[in-house]
Amino acid sequence: MAADVTEPLSRLRDDLRSVRLELDVPGAVEARRVRDDLVAQVDDYLLPRLRQMEAPVLMVVGGSTGAGKSTLVNSLVGAVVSPAGVLRPTTRSPLLACHPDDVRWFEDDRILPGLARTTGAVAAEPGRQSGSIQLVPTAALSPGLALLDSPDIDSVLSENRALANQLLAAADAWLFVTTAARYADAVPWEFLHAARDRGTTLSIVLNRVPEDAGREVPAHLQQMLRERDLADSPVLVVPEVELVAGLLPPAALAPVRAWLDDLAADAQARASLVRRTLRGALASLPARATTVERAAVEQLTAASELRAELDAAYTGALREVEGALRSGSLLRGEVLARWHEVVGTGDVMRALETRVGWVRDRLKSLVTGSPAPDAELRVTVENRVEAVVRAAAERAAERTARAWRERVPGRALLESAPDLDRASAALEAATEEEVRAWQGVVFDLVSEEGASKRSTARLASLGVNGAGLTVMLAVFAHTGGLTGAEVAVAGGTSAVGQKVLEAIFGDQAVRALAARAREDLVERVDRLLREDAARFDALLDAAAPEADTFARLHGAVDAIRRTA
Repeated sequence: MAADVTEPLSRLRDDLRSVRLELDVPGAVEARRVRDDLVAQVDDYLLPRLRQMEAPVLMVVGGSTGAGKSTLVNSLVGAVVSPAGVLRPTTRSPLLACHPDDVRWFEDDRILPGLARTTGAVAAEPGRQSGSIQLVPTAALSPGLALLDSPDIDSVLSENRALANQLLAAADAWLFVTTAARYADAVPWEFLHAARDRGTTLSIVLNRVPEDAGREVPAHLQQMLRERDLADSPVLVVPEVELVAGLLPPAALAPVRAWLDDLAADAQARASLVRRTLRGALASLPARATTVERAAVEQLTAASELRAELDAAYTGALREVEGALRSGSLLRGEVLARWHEVVGTGDVMRALETRVGWVRDRLKSLVTGSPAPDAELRVTVENRVEAVVRAAAERAAERTARAWRERVPGRALLESAPDLDRASAALEAATEEEVRAWQGVVFDLVSEEGASKRSTARLASLGVNGAGLTVMLAVFAHTGGLTGAEVAVAGGTSAVGQKVLEAIFGDQAVRALAARAREDLVERVDRLLREDAARFDALLDAAAPEADTFARLHGAVDAIRRTA
């Protein structure tokens, strides 16, 4: 069985470990707990045990604060090796007691690889480091059975509670300690249910039972165990007695001592216990992993809804920019004024009807003068396009943030990134760079087109900058490229530009130039907006599972079903 199931178990562990379940959806907290429990049990128990079936039985002693775990371990060892007292918490790091011949099984990282090892038989101080296991060799325990004293399951320290849960997941069996006064408390039963769900063999020490409750309380506890499908768990009763030098007297300890000695003396019983826990743990994996699978689907659904809001907002922003390009609105104001400085007034239009050469000379003198009107127009166009893109991105970010705040998962994500309702700080510089690059592309297009025509001399007279700027303005003025019947914007300005360009390149070439320039600009704007939206995507990527998570988990669980 070990050779067949270890590989699927490793795959399941890796898949579970990679599942992100950080979106705030119903059941997410429980799903994360189940995921972490599964990973811990595979790492700390199933794989180590399958690889070394002959290792001693590891019995974790667990329970609530003040239940008497440390006193029980000390009494079984016959010495105070684990601190016990009224100050809480007492057990801050785990203590593992075993026969000296068994120490070798626990000195390396076969189990609980994240915890360092120290060795010694003296009592550790309450403040000792929580990242280690103290190994205590003792002849008071028989070979083949080790006891691991864990922190309180309800410790006031969260790291102690997490460590207790990790240790319990690594156990072949639990020796769960409770008291006559607290056996019905909710927290202990949560852990008992976890033992049942994980398939862990369980025994219960009912501690400090008053003499007058010696029958009633154990009977009630056994009834509760039957009602919760734990009837096979033996109940070991320890009466309420005075401690002797901090230890339970032999008579009071006798039920627990006899039970452990019988187990330690019977190799077949120990092997049976290990196999029973292994079978139970493996059988529990599919149902527990299904909890994670369902949670992953819910997380993916929530992430998809948030991404849809994001995509809608930024798709709308791109449409806004395209609409501004088509409407001619970019030609108004300062852009129009600068264009008139380059091309001139209506006299140019009248001259076009008689003599293109006059226009050529007129433009040449304007674009070579000082200061250069074409350079000023280029900067003005750049600034106008940048402003339109930034405004669209600002509105998209605001719309996305508003839509996310209306959903619990989105609201929680935005709390970690409060500035997302504005365009990113990097957008301004990125937009400047892209618009300048676009202008360079337009000038290159004009140069390439002029080089392939007999109009090279005319283009030289007009200047690449002048022709390129005219193409840019044509992009802002028309919806479908240039045609003979196009609508002039801003008092005939675009019509002037068209006639100048057609005089140099021809009607078809001008249409192609404008179309290519517009397509390149839209692609650049789309890229800028997607880069701005990536901030929201990054939040989702860090919180939600990957798209194939469910399929990978399902496949890993099926592989275990086939081999276990």
